[in-house]
Amino acid sequence: MHGVNHTVSYWEYLGEYAPRREEYLDAVDRVFSSGRLVLGREVAEFEQGLAGYCGAAFAVGVNSGTDAILLALKALGIGGGDEVITVSNTAVPTVAAIRASGATPVFVDVEEDTYLMDASLVEAAVTPRTRCLLPVHLCGQMADMVPLREIAGRRGLRVVEDCAQACGATYRGQRAGSFGDAGAFSFYPTKVLGAYGDAGAMTTSDPELAARIRRLRFYGIEQGYHAEEEGFNSRLDEVQAAILNLKLPRIEAAASARRDIARIYDEGLAGVGDLGLPFVGGERRHQYYLYTVRTRRRDRLMEFLTGEGIQTKINYPHPVHLMRGYSTLGYRAGDLPVTERLARTILSLPIYPELPQSHAERVVEAVRRFFREGR
Repeated sequence: MHGVNHTVSYWEYLGEYAPRREEYLDAVDRVFSSGRLVLGREVAEFEQGLAGYCGAAFAVGVNSGTDAILLALKALGIGGGDEVITVSNTAVPTVAAIRASGATPVFVDVEEDTYLMDASLVEAAVTPRTRCLLPVHLCGQMADMVPLREIAGRRGLRVVEDCAQACGATYRGQRAGSFGDAGAFSFYPTKVLGAYGDAGAMTTSDPELAARIRRLRFYGIEQGYHAEEEGFNSRLDEVQAAILNLKLPRIEAAASARRDIARIYDEGLAGVGDLGLPFVGGERRHQYYLYTVRTRRRDRLMEFLTGEGIQTKINYPHPVHLMRGYSTLGYRAGDLPVTERLARTILSLPIYPELPQSHAERVVEAVRRFFREGR
């Protein structure tokens, strides 16, 4: 085993935290000393900064990316009896939020090369009950939004972008979260823009939609503790907002560091075995939240790398449409062949801004050796 005492971590935050520890603790103390712990200055400042960064008129902080999707759907009036077209090649929260709204997810397959919603399949999935398209910007790359918006415009559908993995990603020069009626963001610690706990936000350029999401996140109350409608408790915490306010100005530098790691992998693993590398679609900038490769020998490669002290992860080993918890939706194996094939072959390599270059090079060397030795 190479470097047995020096594990290559799949992800960790201590390398980012340690040199800025005092800065973060000062931010926490600023919140605690402010006299306002909930929906105060830090949240308002972050909402303004995020909206400006994404190219949207408004942002509304909520407690998670899951709630961001749920509140967006509720604010758009989507619920029981409605259908939302999305993908099964995603994290469970995408689908959980649709179900929590009362709507029914309808799955379409994904593109083989980008792993993203296949726009050519969407029109055939539209029914009289369809109300919304919910593309997922997976791994750090945006879905093909122009044809999706065209379909939505022609069929009178809403568009909610799942931007959880793609904060700052661009498509034709426009950032994620500015294409649809709303964009849903997660700031879970691992994300391109990550808090130090759960956090999320919605972006939109519709003032009425923004106002309704603000109302829904606070029990449906606008003022005077009088609920105008049934709502939720989903507020972005002041402490997490303070941390995000420190991190937002550094997001471009963090994404650039991720792309540097991706470049090491791209160059070092090109043409190796049957290994498929990430594909960047036309006119897009990839944020490389994940660096996901494909191989028919995925399980053996993962086991080999574990033995070499290299952590990897499968995002995601089980398509949502085949999970026991969603069996009532009525899907069967074979319904989404590309999605199911990807689940059997994908593997995510370590990537985060503070990953040492030497660790990325160790990953390249180990993967090359695995294929060279015909494991």
